[in-house]
Amino acid sequence: MRGSNGERWRAPYACDPAASRGRLIGEPASPTRSDFQRDRDRVVHSAAFRRLKHKTQVFVHHEGDHYRTRLTHTLEVSQIARALARALGLDEDLAEALALAHDLGHTPFGHTGEDALHACMAGQGGFDHNAQALRLVTRLERRYAAFDGLNLTWETLEGLVKHNGPLLTPAGAPTPRYAATGIPAAITEYSAVQDLALATHPGLEAQVAALADDIAYDAHDLDDGLRADLFALDDLREVAFLADLLAEIARLHPVLDRSRVIHELTRRVITRFVEDVIAETGRRLARLAPADADAIRGAGAPVAAFSDPIAAADRDIKTFLFARMYRHPGVMAVRARAAGIVRDLFGAFTADPGFMPEEWRAGLSGPDDPRTPRRVADYIAGMTDNYAVSQHRRLFPTTPDLHWVTWPGGRD
Repeated sequence: MRGSNGERWRAPYACDPAASRGRLIGEPASPTRSDFQRDRDRVVHSAAFRRLKHKTQVFVHHEGDHYRTRLTHTLEVSQIARALARALGLDEDLAEALALAHDLGHTPFGHTGEDALHACMAGQGGFDHNAQALRLVTRLERRYAAFDGLNLTWETLEGLVKHNGPLLTPAGAPTPRYAATGIPAAITEYSAVQDLALATHPGLEAQVAALADDIAYDAHDLDDGLRADLFALDDLREVAFLADLLAEIARLHPVLDRSRVIHELTRRVITRFVEDVIAETGRRLARLAPADADAIRGAGAPVAAFSDPIAAADRDIKTFLFARMYRHPGVMAVRARAAGIVRDLFGAFTADPGFMPEEWRAGLSGPDDPRTPRRVADYIAGMTDNYAVSQHRRLFPTTPDLHWVTWPGGRD
């Protein structure tokens, strides 16, 4: 649907690029693109986005050409986020920009790399991939003549930092996620310069992007796990929601090869979840009757959400995947070796920053410089899986093999 000015219909509670709170550094408006379109395009053309191609989702990338990487996962999240935004009358470009940017701060080797780097930085404020994404788009990307970072709009930065909800309570204390560690310094320091309203929920575009991430994880980790023989189709009947979908597929297509059953299952998971988000969010919008995007931010609770039955299905799927996939012995063995690579690199670079390229060691006085650990963490976090392995081989006599010793299902 398009309005009289030719733009796609936008609900009153959507974030409006014409009413954006702006960029930290002012720029002339584009004659052909909205501010949120420009944000999306800057993310796509960033070096950090390109590196997602060679960063692990769950499996190390060389275990097969069809398993998800951070890039393919990000593209799938983007498609789902845009579909949700269109159905709900939101700004599709902002939802897409947030989906495309949501994993920019991830390390090599998936969550394994993040956990290892967080442990290495325990005495230096830890490591948080959301905070790292903010560092990338506000400082570490160095492409533009007039500023460091991408100089994104307030709405995109807000959504990047708060897509999982507020970071502060109304009283100003860290929310439970950050109660033990405190809010990462990168976020508090930036918010002191451009207030990101850390005690409120983000706009609805950020909320649907976060749900799109959950939907993509559920559907596509099931797909990858099945294709890697980590579990069988019959094992999925432990999850009532998936058992119902498998029964539906069998009823409609009684003679279907396994590969097509897997695809029919994953597409049904996505469809059911997406349709549920649209319906449940519609119900919440009807009750709230928000006049603008700020009414969404001040609602005191998420407005975009799963219904209770689908939220239960989401939890059941994640519980199944945690036990059968993320903690599978083969996956855990590779994770342990990958974590060792990250720890080794961190130790080597902090002991001698001269091992890093000139652009990363510039200005550091040596291992005792208080800036060294964070600079090393920035450098390692930006590595692809391949580059991390190659750097380890350069610095150490032996490097762990990240192939599975034995494939699931007995394949060598």
